Amino acid sequence: MPNIVLFSGSSHQDLSQRVADRLGLELGKVVTKKFSNQETSVEIGESVRGEDVYIIQSGCGEINDNLMELLIMINACKIASSSRVTAVIPCFPYSPISAKLVANMLSVAGADHIITMDLHASQIQGFFDIPVDNLYAEPAVLQWIRENIAEWRNCIIVSPDAGGAKRSSFLYQVAPFLTWGYHCVSS
Repeated sequence: MPNIVLFSGSSHQDLSQRVADRLGLELGKVVTKKFSNQETSVEIGESVRGEDVYIIQSGCGEINDNLMELLIMINACKIASSSRVTAVIPCFPYSPISAKLVANMLSVAGADHIITMDLHASQIQGFFDIPVDNLYAEPAVLQWIRENIAEWRNCIIVSPDAGGAKRSSFLYQVAPFLTWGYHCVSS
């Protein structure tokens, strides 16, 4: 089995730590900061030569900063001769309109593999020239609802858009007692 190095971007360090703990790994050393002109600086603090690198960075929150940080981290690991770089992106940014542009940027930065969750549209996987694993959160969400909401049989699931309502149809199939719908807010 190859040596795995797991890095966290700044978007969700708690999630990254939980993944590392679950895998029995230490998070790799990385320092991210901003230069005075607000450009992103990333310093990888250990050797990744020949390593199988995973970088966890979500496309939410400060989306542009997080995306640029991820691209720089990927590129830094490739330049430092990692054997493979996998970007773990729980929330894929700029979907669906500019998803092809983001796919191209990730590939050009040097990503060898993408792991994401609940893409806005499954066709986005076709935008990549590298392997993409689109994981589905519905089974875990349903389990969480059953374990953490006392009145789960009386729940209403609301989605911000029609695409999300379609993705939650799986939950309706396995839990038809829940009420489903979506609400769009226009500005």
